[in-house]
Amino acid sequence: MRTALLLAAALPLMLAACTGSGGPPKPNKRQLAIIDRALATAPGAAQPSTIVAAEIAFARDAQELGQWTAFGMYAAPGALLHGSKGAFPIAPWLATQSNPPQAVTWKARTVVMSCDGAVAVSQGRLREPDGTVGNFVTVWERQPDGRYLYVFDVGGPDVPQPPPPPKVDVQPGDIVVTEIDAIQGLVATCPRPGTPVPPPPPISLGEDGKTEAHLSRDTTLRWRWEHRADGTRYILAEYFYQGRWLTGIEQSLVPGSN
Repeated sequence: MRTALLLAAALPLMLAACTGSGGPPKPNKRQLAIIDRALATAPGAAQPSTIVAAEIAFARDAQELGQWTAFGMYAAPGALLHGSKGAFPIAPWLATQSNPPQAVTWKARTVVMSCDGAVAVSQGRLREPDGTVGNFVTVWERQPDGRYLYVFDVGGPDVPQPPPPPKVDVQPGDIVVTEIDAIQGLVATCPRPGTPVPPPPPISLGEDGKTEAHLSRDTTLRWRWEHRADGTRYILAEYFYQGRWLTGIEQSLVPGSN
């Protein structure tokens, strides 16, 4: 609302300047001050589309450059991979891996972002080269240079696998839509200046090395992973929205997955 009022105030001033003659008008100091204030408070720090773009580039590079080459390119320092035995630093492990002949493919379906855009969690669907399908969750952090790199990644197949899609009898001239992408973007509410964000619901972390929880610096997003006793890998992302904490992503990958 504040941004809309500032922009509304700036618009008549800019239009009034345009009515003069003698070439393109230049805003005066007062107009510049109003515009600067509007831009300073304008929404845009948290843009789920930036994470979607990062996921698309990541998946494309996995196909073109090699799966594990791409995983190394997009990993932040200290990034974790959550495998069947727990989460571990991915960099030393990647150094021992060779790219498979064909990379896994994936697409994001949900993105949850902190109010300041510094942390985001994406969830989506993956497909292995052999046709096996499943889910993934990736946590992204904005780096000092503005790039987004992942700090945590987990993925695995559905157990059991869903039945294959029915075959479609395509006739010459038919237009076939194979897939429609619908991506949900969830952005945390920015608190008012001087008003702290209420803490998220309390959780029990359990055994060290089996679970971690992280709160974004602006305190509007919390994500955590858990490696349960039965081998299930659990991931939860919560965000602060309009005065309360909501679940944005909740994913369980059952034992037997990668």
